[in-house]
Amino acid sequence: MRRGAAAQPAPAAAATVTPEAAAPVAAAVEPPPARRELRTEFAFELPRGYVDEAGNVHREGVMRLATARDELIPLRDIRVQENPAYLSVVLLGRVITRLGSVAHMHDGVVENMFASDLAFLQDFYRQVNAEGHTRAGVTCPHCEQPFEVELGGSRLGES
Repeated sequence: MRRGAAAQPAPAAAATVTPEAAAPVAAAVEPPPARRELRTEFAFELPRGYVDEAGNVHREGVMRLATARDELIPLRDIRVQENPAYLSVVLLGRVITRLGSVAHMHDGVVENMFASDLAFLQDFYRQVNAEGHTRAGVTCPHCEQPFEVELGGSRLGES
């Protein structure tokens, strides 16, 4: 039995191997997983709706994630300094980017909302900016399967 002749490649064959062909098969690595995009805007629908001066009702809107600046700037507002409860009105006026066909969103719009809509928006703000911190892991008492529940409501903004 001859081992040496079959195991060694011919010298001419070694000279014709390209660097690409010599690369190990493991070099064909899968591309990195796609980046998860950060969601910064969240749609909502007010329970009652904001009624403008013309009597139009605006219910659908969009809220963006708050920045540190959004939370710090209202602290300088004289209305907030005199009445800390006004903080949420000023803050919501900054982070709500759209409400129906309201031309310019500002704290005066929030100030004139129904109390139930203000409460809804405060809860929605907490849930959007907490990023899941209002969820809790529980176990079904019947089937013993684990799952998560939303402590502030079953959907974002729901209380």
